[in-house]
Amino acid sequence: MSDHRRTRTPRRPDTSEAHRWSLQEITALGVTTDVVTAGQILGMSRNTAYAHARSGTFPIPVIKAGRQYRVAVAALLAVLQPAAPGAAPGNATGDMPP
Repeated sequence: MSDHRRTRTPRRPDTSEAHRWSLQEITALGVTTDVVTAGQILGMSRNTAYAHARSGTFPIPVIKAGRQYRVAVAALLAVLQPAAPGAAPGNATGDMPP
């Protein structure tokens, strides 16, 4: 029996080689980014990122502005780069203040 469908089902993108975000790319996002991009950086799918944002379980504080969910890039960087032991708060390089 042959398949007589007129359209083909679109193929899912190959996720075996997911994009790895560099710190420079994340910093270049600006002050805030959308919850989907933040979720991708953290390894979440679009649906999972929105589900966590709606339920309040997203690992970074989410800002709801109207119908949009936004995430502060500084908070995203803080989660990805925890301060070194003995580092002064707010000093990401770990150098001691003068």
